Amino acid sequence: MKNLLRSLLLAPVLALCLSPVFGNQAGYPLERAPDQSRDLTALQNGAKLFVNYCLNCHSMSSMRYNRMRDIGLTEDQIRQNFVFGSAKVGDTMTVSLNPKDAKAFFGVTPPDLSVIARARASAEGSGADWLYTYLRTFYKDETRATGWNNLVLPNVAMPHVLWQLQGVNIAKYAEKADPHNEGKMLRAFEGFEQVSPGTLGKVAYDHAAADLVSFLSYVSEPSQTTRKQLGVWVLLFLGLLFVITWRLNASFWKDIK
Repeated sequence: MKNLLRSLLLAPVLALCLSPVFGNQAGYPLERAPDQSRDLTALQNGAKLFVNYCLNCHSMSSMRYNRMRDIGLTEDQIRQNFVFGSAKVGDTMTVSLNPKDAKAFFGVTPPDLSVIARARASAEGSGADWLYTYLRTFYKDETRATGWNNLVLPNVAMPHVLWQLQGVNIAKYAEKADPHNEGKMLRAFEGFEQVSPGTLGKVAYDHAAADLVSFLSYVSEPSQTTRKQLGVWVLLFLGLLFVITWRLNASFWKDIK
């Protein structure tokens, strides 16, 4: 009992200590991701983007292909458009890339993305906010082995897999005086400059990134929409029960002073 109580008391402290690790490591402000949890078209497009651009390296070991029926897809649609190779509709979304080979290629093993939208949540914003900003802040950096860098996750090992859609951007920096330390100069980010356009315009790419993030958020908790709907009914039931209990209490005590 004492060990359980100690664990409960330490949990908030550990969460505060770990939040910077899973949060925004660069201090770049996160942008709010659009809430598309009930937009089946957006979720389906996000699933298509994930399978075509992410599933080559990143697995979703807690997600089965046929669970995408929840976002309005039939088994035939899933089989024809999302399942490749020898995989079956009932299989989990795993990759054939060997972890050792992946580490040799990128320096780190690509993480499983089953709960990435929950793992990246922090005091700076939700996991969806982190992912949405991350996908939109890649820039060309010839000093990196992959040729890419990221404002949200500096020195990222992952290349920009969506560069053909977004195009190629470079980050513009300027030297500014440190307001807290006289004589010291800071390297401040001023914005992006596009040097090569992608197949999508800026607005269209932002929509595509939002769709992909929406799908990753759905995968992190497929039952979240049902949970929220059930929560509304539970609150309504408790409200009705409160009114009934209140009136019964008043009726019971009305003759007692």
